[in-house]
Amino acid sequence: MTYQINIEEETKELARRYKDMLKGSYQELSDEDKKLIRKAFDLAVEAHKDQRRKSGEPYVYHPIAVAKIVANDIGLGATSIVAALLHDVVEDTQFTLEYVENEFGVKIAHIVDGLTKISNLNKETVSIQAENYRKMLLTLNDDVRVILIKIADRYHNMQTLEHMPIDKQARIASETLFIYAPLAHRLGLYTIKTELEDLGLKYTEPDVYFDILNKINESKIERDQYIAEFSKVLYDSLNAEGMEFEIKGRPKSIFSIRKKMMSQGVDFDEVYDKFAIRIIFKPKSKDEKHDAWKIYSIVTDHFTPNPIRLRDWMTQTKSTGYEALHTTVMGPKGHWVEVQIRSERMHEIAEKGYAAHYKYKQGEERESTIESWLNKLKDVLENTEANAMDFVENVRLNLYSKEIYTFTPNGQIKNLPKGSTAIDFAFAVHTEVGFHCRGAKINGKLVPLSRELNSGDQVEIITSANQKPKLQWLDYAVTSRARTKIKNSLKEDEKKMGEEGKELLQRKLKSLKLNFNEKMVNDLVNYFKLRTSLDLFFRVGNGSISNPELREFANQQSNALVSLFKKGIKRSKSTYVIDEDEITNKYDLIVFGKDEETLQYSMAKCCNPIPGDKVFGFITINEGIKIHKEDCPNAVDMRAKYGYRIMKAKWIDSTQREFKVNINVSGIDNVGIVNNVTLVISNTMNVNIQRINIDSEDGYFEGHIRVSVKNNSQLNEMIDNLKKIDGVMKVEREKNK
Repeated sequence: MTYQINIEEETKELARRYKDMLKGSYQELSDEDKKLIRKAFDLAVEAHKDQRRKSGEPYVYHPIAVAKIVANDIGLGATSIVAALLHDVVEDTQFTLEYVENEFGVKIAHIVDGLTKISNLNKETVSIQAENYRKMLLTLNDDVRVILIKIADRYHNMQTLEHMPIDKQARIASETLFIYAPLAHRLGLYTIKTELEDLGLKYTEPDVYFDILNKINESKIERDQYIAEFSKVLYDSLNAEGMEFEIKGRPKSIFSIRKKMMSQGVDFDEVYDKFAIRIIFKPKSKDEKHDAWKIYSIVTDHFTPNPIRLRDWMTQTKSTGYEALHTTVMGPKGHWVEVQIRSERMHEIAEKGYAAHYKYKQGEERESTIESWLNKLKDVLENTEANAMDFVENVRLNLYSKEIYTFTPNGQIKNLPKGSTAIDFAFAVHTEVGFHCRGAKINGKLVPLSRELNSGDQVEIITSANQKPKLQWLDYAVTSRARTKIKNSLKEDEKKMGEEGKELLQRKLKSLKLNFNEKMVNDLVNYFKLRTSLDLFFRVGNGSISNPELREFANQQSNALVSLFKKGIKRSKSTYVIDEDEITNKYDLIVFGKDEETLQYSMAKCCNPIPGDKVFGFITINEGIKIHKEDCPNAVDMRAKYGYRIMKAKWIDSTQREFKVNINVSGIDNVGIVNNVTLVISNTMNVNIQRINIDSEDGYFEGHIRVSVKNNSQLNEMIDNLKKIDGVMKVEREKNK
C-alpha cells in the first residue's frame, strides 16, 4: 500500500505522537524538562521537514518513535528523550554539533555525538560496522545512555524494516542479532531483546520465522485454554493466602523456540516448553524473597517440579540485574510449564533494566549500586587499542554468555561467563593474580588451569613471583578480561619472536622449494587454522609448528598442483568450482547483482549450497567469491561484520548437473526399513545413492545417506516421501559436508 501524503493530517499526527510520547513517560518530568523536550521536538521537526522515510512517512516520525521507546520502554529521563529526538539531526541535516551544544548543553551534545556514525573509512582495510560498534561500545565508559538510545533507534528501525530493500533487510537484521540483541540482553532490557531477536529472525530466515509463527497461531486457542486451566488452580490457592498478584501466560519467543529446535535437533512439536506462566505479586511483607518462595511452595503443591530446572536469581542476582524465581513443573496432560515468579519491583527491573535499578535506589546507595552494575558491563571493554573486529568479537562473546557463580577461599562471589576456566577466575580476582598464576585448587583439589568451572565451585589460585603468562593460556581463557590481559603481556615477546619466526620460516620454505610470498603465508595461516600471519610467525619461532608439519603442508601443495595438472584445468571467468573434488564445465548457474553478471565463484564448505537454495555471494580476501546459503550458520556474522562484501546472487540454471547431499534418517527399526528407504530414493524418486550406512540397536535405527540430486525441489520432495515411510521418525539434510 502506497503512503499518501496529506500535510494537514501529518501535522495532526505529529501532535498526537508527541503527546503520546510524553503521556507514557516512565520518569516524572518537571515543567523545565517538558520545555526542553518541546524545544528539541521543534528543532527535530524543523531539521527533518524535507526528509521522508522509505515508507513515505515524514522522517521526523522516526526520532519521535525512538524518543517514545526511550521514555516508555527503557524508562529514561528528559536528557535521554531530548538526545533521542536529536539523534539524527547532526548526521543527516545542516545543523552542527556546536549548534546542539549551544542550544542544549554539553551533556546532550556529547550523547548526540556518540550516536553519530563513523564515515569515510577505508573499506578495504577495516569493517565499517566494527568501527561503528566499537565507537558506540566505548561511549559506555562515558555515558551508558548512548547505547540505550542506540538500542531504541535500532528497535524502531527493525519495526519498520519491511520498507527497505531485501538485501538491506538481511544486513540490518544480521547486525541486530550480532550486537544489538546481545547488548539489550546485557543491559537487562529483556522485552526489547526478545523483540529484536524475533525481528532479526524474521528478516534473516523468513521461512523459518513464519513457519513457527503460523504453528504458534494455530495452537493459540488450545494454548489459551490450557493456560486458563493451569492458572485457575493457582488463583484459588493464592487468593486463599491473601496474595495480591497477576498471572500472565505467554508463548516463548519465536527465536527461542528456533534456538531450542536447533540445539536439541528437534521439530516444533518436540519442543516441550513452548510457553511460560508469569506470576507478578505485590509483597505482603518487607521480605520479597519470603513471599516468592511461598508462591513457589503453592505452585509445587499442585504441580510436580523438575528438580534440575529451579533457578534462584533472587539470592544471587544476574549481573544484568535480573531477579526472579524460575521453576519448570509438570502441568495438566503431561506438559512441562515454566513458571516465573517476580515481585512488581523485580518485574520492572526485568522490563526497564538500568532505569528501574536507578528508580529503586536512593542517594549514595543509588550511585554505588549503579556504578557497581555498570562496572560489571565495563569489564568486557578491556583493551580499547585492539583491532576493531577482535574488540567487537570479544565484547559480543561476553554479552550473551550465561553465568556461573564461583567463590574465593574467603567466600567472595565471582560472577563469570559459563565455560570459564580457572585462569579466567584468576584474572577476575586481580590482574596480578592472573599474571603470576601457576596452579589452582577447586573445592580443595589441585586441578589444571584449563579446568572448566561450575556454579558453586570454591577456587583457590596458587601464584608464583616467577610465573609469566603463557601463549597456551589463550587456548582456554574465555573472558574478555583474561584474554586481553594475557595478549597484552605476550605482545612484546610475541613481536620479537615473530620477527625471528618470519626469518626462520623463509629459510624452511626455501629448503622445501616453496616461495615465501603473501599467498603462501595466507595458505599457511589457513592450513594451520590461525587468524593472522603474526600468529604463524610466532608459532614457527617458538617451535609450535614443527618441521614435519611444514613438510606435510608442502606435500599437500605439491599433490594439489599435480592433481590440477593431470585434469588439465584452466580456470576462466566461465569456469566455476562447485565441489571441492569437482570442477564443472561452462554453466551459468549463478549470476550476481542487478545486472546478473557471471563471475567466478566457489561453494562455501560451511553450508554446501545446491541449486534452488537461496544464496548470496561473499567476497573473500584470498579465495574470490564464496557462495553461501541464506540460512548459513555464518550468514549473520558475515553480514554484520562485512556487509559491504555481500553480493546479491541467484541460481538461473539448475537442471543440468547433479549435486551431492548428505541425509540423516532415524526412527523405529521395522522389518524391511532399509529396503523401503532405498526404494523411495532410487525407484520412486529416481535419485542416485552415492553411499548408505544404516545402524540398528535395540529397536532404533540411524542412517547416513549420500545422494545426488538435481535441485532443491527434488531434494525436498524426496525428504517428504521418506518421512511417510512407516517407522521413519526424522529426516534431515546435513548442514555441513
